[in-house]
Amino acid sequence: MELKLEVVVIPVADVDRALAFYTGIGFREDADFRTERGLRVVQVTPPGSAASIIFGEKLTEARPGTVRGLHLVTADIAGARAELAERGVAISGLWHDADGVFHWAGSVNRVPGAHPEAESYGTFASFEDPDGNEWILQQVVTRAPGR
Repeated sequence: MELKLEVVVIPVADVDRALAFYTGIGFREDADFRTERGLRVVQVTPPGSAASIIFGEKLTEARPGTVRGLHLVTADIAGARAELAERGVAISGLWHDADGVFHWAGSVNRVPGAHPEAESYGTFASFEDPDGNEWILQQVVTRAPGR
């Protein structure tokens, strides 16, 4: 069996504000469909990604801002962080987890700065969209075997 994650639905309060935010940080607008019965589907894709996010009206019952830990993977976290900051995103500095395995929920166990020993998987930065949905940048230069 082959399964690919292609779309994640995120809850937002203001669709146009979310669309402006995501396209403003470089996501590609793929679709903006409306039906006569009030359904609105907006799809945007991060640069270089095969997966997209969808938000809109009547798509989810989740409260805006409740999605946590969406990961955007990059080989150049410092460069990606700088570009997002230049585009107006309030983004954290680089950080790593004190245990060095992954990261805890929220800001627990965060140590400022890049992971001192790991070029891949261990360094993060984080930001939120206007509704508070959390995004994590993660640096991956060399993938672990089998990935």
